[in-house]
Amino acid sequence: MTALLRYQAALLVRSQRWLPPFILYAVFLGVGVQSGQPVLDSLGYAAAAVLPVAAWLVRICAGNEPPAARAAVAAAVGPGRAHLACLLVALGAAAALGTAATVVVTLISDPASADHQVRVEPLPAGAAGLLAALVCALLGTAVGALTTWPLLRSPGRAVPAMMLGALLALVVTGSPAQLAITSLVTGSRSGTVPVPLLPLASAALLTVAATAGACALTARRSP
Repeated sequence: MTALLRYQAALLVRSQRWLPPFILYAVFLGVGVQSGQPVLDSLGYAAAAVLPVAAWLVRICAGNEPPAARAAVAAAVGPGRAHLACLLVALGAAAALGTAATVVVTLISDPASADHQVRVEPLPAGAAGLLAALVCALLGTAVGALTTWPLLRSPGRAVPAMMLGALLALVVTGSPAQLAITSLVTGSRSGTVPVPLLPLASAALLTVAATAGACALTARRSP
């Protein structure tokens, strides 16, 4: 599996198709996060943007290989394992991006509540922001897995479905991403740092289910 992950990571890096989502994420943070803003609010904003980026990265990784190359890899290691490597590399890239953003946002933000009256310790706040970013990376990977090949082959259907799925994952009440981000915003108002472990566990379960379904279906469909 290690060789597969290295192969997919090399494909992603060399293709340079990761640049648009990474640049868009940087622009999103540059517009929405300013130095001196309350740390928990800024971390929630940064975490939310990871979700659509993760879904986009899944689509990139799933389509990086020409059909012939994908068929050769699938024949060598199995189509399910080959597709799983794509999803794991996309998740890892999104998680790495979210981690880097969390560190930067924590350093430049004001360690205080939304009204700047209560001090918020940067280290626990950064840890909470990192958990929220991981929730969004996981859920974005799930959205991507369910809206790309082999479930949806036509870009005309897959791309709008991916965008809609990412939006719903962020705003639907009870969604792990919505719960994690809301906990940061609510904590910012009171000056308390949340620990979004339940959203993290829920996002992990949903992602495992979506990944397992996509990989199982991959074994039944040819590229």
